[in-house]
Amino acid sequence: MKLFAPALLILGAILNILALFMLIPLILSISEDSRNQIAFVTAAVITSLSGIGLLLFARKTNLEFLQPRQVFLITACAWLGTSFFSAIPFLLMRHHLSLADAIFEGVSGITTTGSSVMSGLDKLPRDILLWRSILNWIGGVGIIGMAIAILPFLRVGGMRLFKTESSEWSDKAMPRARSLMAMIIYCYLGLSVICCLMFKLGGMSWFNAINHAMATVSTGGFSTSDSSFGQFSSLWLMWIAIFFMLAGAIPFVLFVRLVVHQKFMFLRDAQVRGLLAIVLLTTCFLSIPLIYHQTMSPWEAITHSCFNLVSVITTTGFASTDYQQWGNLTWIIFLFCTFIGGCSGSTSGGIKVFRLQLFGGLIKEQLVTAIHPKAIISRRYNNRIVSAEIIASSVSFMIFMFLSLLIITIILGMTGLDLITSFSGAATALMNVGPGLGDLIGPAGNFASLSDTAKYTLSFGMLLGRLEFVTLLVLFSPAFWRT
Repeated sequence: MKLFAPALLILGAILNILALFMLIPLILSISEDSRNQIAFVTAAVITSLSGIGLLLFARKTNLEFLQPRQVFLITACAWLGTSFFSAIPFLLMRHHLSLADAIFEGVSGITTTGSSVMSGLDKLPRDILLWRSILNWIGGVGIIGMAIAILPFLRVGGMRLFKTESSEWSDKAMPRARSLMAMIIYCYLGLSVICCLMFKLGGMSWFNAINHAMATVSTGGFSTSDSSFGQFSSLWLMWIAIFFMLAGAIPFVLFVRLVVHQKFMFLRDAQVRGLLAIVLLTTCFLSIPLIYHQTMSPWEAITHSCFNLVSVITTTGFASTDYQQWGNLTWIIFLFCTFIGGCSGSTSGGIKVFRLQLFGGLIKEQLVTAIHPKAIISRRYNNRIVSAEIIASSVSFMIFMFLSLLIITIILGMTGLDLITSFSGAATALMNVGPGLGDLIGPAGNFASLSDTAKYTLSFGMLLGRLEFVTLLVLFSPAFWRT
């Protein structure tokens, strides 16, 4: 039990915080008399009592000296527990979901995937829509904290490559980890508020502005309408969303530098430059056919191409139109973009830009050594030495990712889904993107028609991808449980 005690203690604290967030849609439900008051009260009570019970049970636990195995358990239990308890309002609301649907929606929200089984969003009570957006927002800041504080300790995740920057937070202006995390939360909150105000100035109602700001900065993608961002005809709103989706996909330590040290370091970061280059080049490539065939005006073509592309690359999952209608080449481009992801230390999922850049450097290294076998090449990234351990971690990530993609695709195929739906469904779950491809789960559809087996499988895939595979898969290793 000593192994589980720290995980139970921290999960208890998290569940009480989650219960407090449930009071926000409860207030809206009471003010609008949506008849979901009992659902949110019951969910908050169950969640809080469970959290208090765990806190009392593990109250004597010492968190100062944690074993790596305990940190793995803390991470997995926190995300699993939050996902399942966040599904309770969906089970108890007036238009209640089945258990499989509720878990799918809760996991999708908290992992900021943005896939949904809910339809008729335009007619749903606003308290439920607000709860979905809150889940995105909570998950976004949790992802940043995990990427910066937990995964590097577990030798998982990309922030290990940037851990030498921690010395820059230890000067007189910035104490170490706690102050860094506090400043990240302030920056996250500040971006959310600014995004909300910009959406409001762009023509959204306050309700839509609040919901879409939380879903945009967190790169979560839950919307208040079945047509997603297509409900807004303003191109100006799309460019606001593009800016803040990219902001959510950028390492948040760079925002802290800007606020604390007044240093604009964004374009000096190799990840950010790589992300912007991918977006710029691919947007141009997508826009040209739309303009050439006179499907849209040049400005509309650029806007819709950039918006949907950024939404997929940053793993947000908004859609302004059904881009599957743009041709077969577009399908291929968006399928590849599903895997890219944003930067390490951001709210986005995916492979992450830094891993793609590292593998590009390895390919270049192999070509050079093929020509000059005795050449000594220094592996560097962002002007820092890249150790063999980081390379091994990145390779392991890719191996686990491809194996998981294969297995989940096979399982989905066994439920009767076609190849495109199975493969894109597995990809969008593991990369935490949102919409897949095909008539069922494409940008114009949702996941409601899938079987319960498919939904449970995709829910596991979303958690697996969000925890960067090793953190969750290691729990299935017999060696982990040996004394």
